[in-house]
Amino acid sequence: MTTQSPAIPLPPPKERRRLREAASLTQAQLADRLGVSRATMRAWESGRRVPDGGRGQEYAALLAAFAEPTASQEPGRAGPGALTPAQGFDALYAFCAPALVRQAYLLSGRRELAREAVERAFQQAWQRWPEVARDRDPAGWVRAVAYDCALSPWHRFRPRYRNPEPPPADPADRALLHALLKLPPTYRRTLVLYDGVGLDLPETAAETEASTPAAASRLTHAREALAAAVPALADPAELHRRLLELASAERLGAARPTVVRTVGERRNVFWTRAAIAFTVTIIGATTLTLRTAPNHYEAPLAPAQAVRGVPPPPALGPLSPEEQALRAKLRRKEASGPERLAPQSR
Repeated sequence: MTTQSPAIPLPPPKERRRLREAASLTQAQLADRLGVSRATMRAWESGRRVPDGGRGQEYAALLAAFAEPTASQEPGRAGPGALTPAQGFDALYAFCAPALVRQAYLLSGRRELAREAVERAFQQAWQRWPEVARDRDPAGWVRAVAYDCALSPWHRFRPRYRNPEPPPADPADRALLHALLKLPPTYRRTLVLYDGVGLDLPETAAETEASTPAAASRLTHAREALAAAVPALADPAELHRRLLELASAERLGAARPTVVRTVGERRNVFWTRAAIAFTVTIIGATTLTLRTAPNHYEAPLAPAQAVRGVPPPPALGPLSPEEQALRAKLRRKEASGPERLAPQSR
């Protein structure tokens, strides 16, 4: 008696083509691999036809491998039918990066900062790829890092972000973005996660590191502030639609995953070398200090002090008669006597 393997659920039709492109496979290559025609492959990807039978199960297994590239393999080792770490990272990037750039734009109001925040988040994900690949929600891991980078208060001190960017062309979009940026960062993040991304309240509270009542209070105050600024946004469904339209109206593109991986590796190498150089500098300075520092106590020299109580030297006065007589005697007997020598002329 043979047991059939349980059916693997297919991702939504819009995600199937994205997962295939993340694995660097064309439609024709995947059709040849499964033994079906390109028309059948197009029908499967567009959702017009649901794959069935053995080919359909193989197609579902391939898409599941693209969605979870490293769940069943050790880091650095690619088994048969599984993706390498680079392919898994590219699949996650192709699936999440475009939407994350739009969400980061709603949080920061800056196009360049939104792209930079998403790239930094994926660079950190590539540096910790074994941890991220085994996470229950890799997209949530990257989203949390991207949101932290986009909402960082230190960007205001960077010269490139001191001047405001051109606002959206549509007046309605401009009013919505202005109202969003006036919200506190925690309220803005909660609103984007709940009304923009579509997370439920417990998931929003967990991602914002708050309790469920606190997240609900933030969401309520944020909606009230937006409704006061733009009365048409009082309806949550209308607010969700306007947030999607605002994020989609801007031309926000993300870099290629290979570029993100390369820049992340170069940044990692740079900081590793900088840490090594700093450590060597500290060791050298410590060694020099130990060699030149005194190893015994030397008493300090006492400061100079003026000697007091010494009488001043007396001034010379006129000679007495006895001293004058003695001087005359010495002058007369200057060249006589054995005590003195006179030079002899030749």
